Amino acid sequence: MAGVLKKYELEAKLKDEHKLIEQGILRDENPLDLTSDFTKFLGACRKGDLKTCQELISNGVNINGKDAFDYTPLIIASLCGHFELVQLLLESGALAERNTFQGERAVYNALNDRIRNLLLSYDYSKSTDPLQPWSSHITSLLTRQIPKTADITLISGSESLHLHKFLLSARTPYFRSKLADAPETTQWKLSSAVPVEAFQLVAQYLYLGELPRELVDPRSSTSEEEVFKGIDKIRQQLEVENFWETALTLDDRRLARQRYQDEIHRAQEQVESFFQEHIVRHKMVVDTKKVNEIKWKVDNSIFADCLLRADEEDGGDEVEGEDEQETATIGANGIPIGPASQTSNPRDTDRKPRKSTVFPVHKAMLIRSPYFETMFSSEFLEAQESEHLHIIKVDCTPEVLEIILTFMYTEKSDCPLELALELLYTSDMLLMDRLKSKAAQAISTLGSATGNILVDRTHSEGHKEQVEVEPINVYDVIHAAWDLRVQRLEEFAARYLAYRLEDYIDEPEFAELIQESASRLKLRQETDTIELLDDIRYYLSERFRLRFEDAGLDEMLDEEGEIRPEAVEGLVAANGERLEPTKETGTNGAAPEVAAATVEDASLGKAGTGGVRTLEGEVVDDEFDLDAMNYQILLRKIDNMLEELKLDA
Repeated sequence: MAGVLKKYELEAKLKDEHKLIEQGILRDENPLDLTSDFTKFLGACRKGDLKTCQELISNGVNINGKDAFDYTPLIIASLCGHFELVQLLLESGALAERNTFQGERAVYNALNDRIRNLLLSYDYSKSTDPLQPWSSHITSLLTRQIPKTADITLISGSESLHLHKFLLSARTPYFRSKLADAPETTQWKLSSAVPVEAFQLVAQYLYLGELPRELVDPRSSTSEEEVFKGIDKIRQQLEVENFWETALTLDDRRLARQRYQDEIHRAQEQVESFFQEHIVRHKMVVDTKKVNEIKWKVDNSIFADCLLRADEEDGGDEVEGEDEQETATIGANGIPIGPASQTSNPRDTDRKPRKSTVFPVHKAMLIRSPYFETMFSSEFLEAQESEHLHIIKVDCTPEVLEIILTFMYTEKSDCPLELALELLYTSDMLLMDRLKSKAAQAISTLGSATGNILVDRTHSEGHKEQVEVEPINVYDVIHAAWDLRVQRLEEFAARYLAYRLEDYIDEPEFAELIQESASRLKLRQETDTIELLDDIRYYLSERFRLRFEDAGLDEMLDEEGEIRPEAVEGLVAANGERLEPTKETGTNGAAPEVAAATVEDASLGKAGTGGVRTLEGEVVDDEFDLDAMNYQILLRKIDNMLEELKLDA
């Protein structure tokens, strides 16, 4: 608890913040939100429902709002002990700034040290400014020389500024109008009556650079008054409305940060609008075999300097091959040669030619990927100047490429679950670690499909008749985690399997997966464990430990909170003495294919009138006995599988 404010200090901090907000000096970063979506969001945070939380965040729910009792989503998730959810909220921009009331309150109410340490590790740069990497890249374009991405030079006397047409067009109505009329412009002479320092400060503002506390260098020969008048003249001409609002708040750190964040969000909206109107709107969908016929001039109206291509997954090669075969059977006069069966194929009418999507883009944004940065900085053909724009192929589907471009231009990455694995591999290929992490986040949250971790799936009514649709192929996820070394996905896959182990334990693919995990150690010793199986056992214990804690039966747990095997075995033995196996179990003890279900017309309080069935079909008195026996059954099945695989773990 070292470094955490005391309760009376928190109350004083809250009073000071409310006073500044009432005076209009500070903006309320945790506004009251009573909408139905936010209420649903808070409910999901209480239950630890990752999937619902991720969907609501993607839909734009206010992640930093608060309810009528001053509870924010982060405070509730921290208080309820949902570590993965706290991590998701922080990565999505939840405020955890120290020395503020809400930030300190989240730390103060953390259920355990693991969550508390996670909150303490997040400061302003990570938790409250998720656009920081994007804004830093925009700022770096102002001074970056390699690779060359600037396409317009503003000249003032002996000084020159190398800028980007697309960014000037997106950020200022003046240049949007002027460059639309003359997109081929490469130089722009500035008025000699305006000091060059004024142009430099406005350019730094447009490129989201932090303005210096002293706007005029004391060593400059230009007076402060001349620079200020020049800035005001340029501001009015370019229609930059909020320059002074940002520049005159530099002495107040928190107010300056809020103004700077407002400007970053404003710039993001402007660039996103440009991206939608000029890039997405002008994307071209053509037959794959006709892609090379596309010719775009360098001086184009959207200032693009290269084209990115992505092909659909259809069997385009087979179509092209069949087209060549059909061409070979046509004579010089255009009359088909040979029997009709050779020249017509009824499947041809159903098969469409393979399509490719081509996006006009800007190298200045593509170099956010080290892959493209290296390509354009080297002697590759794509880095050379030519009459027409180069077409660069990206090995992914058009839908994934559009998600990648959206992230590059706007830092937004709303990825549906069905595209998340492909996005993961493609972002790894492009060396985009941040987007790769977001793809892993989408898989581990949207793919969790866990509504309430305090209610086990075997307790639901009619579970026997229900067939759960697998949101994602967990075998593909674990292989991707191994191939790309994504620890977060390894943990997710192990947790996913543990919470649904009864569905997977009897599958041959599951045994093969365990065998593969064991073989990842080249020089395996007898004392070595199987990493995936260890994780599954840990989460399996956690799954049933939550059930025992919820029932208040702490005698089943040891001092570290783990389930005591001897206690479970005793309960199983006690049930085995008073209950006979049911017909579903059979004489050989084989378990049925279905999970446990509630017996129809069961009355748990009346002896002999019913109960609930375990995974092996035995009837027990209540759900606590059910959990204890199911836990033992699953552990036994794991041991049997290891014996069949001849593995010692």
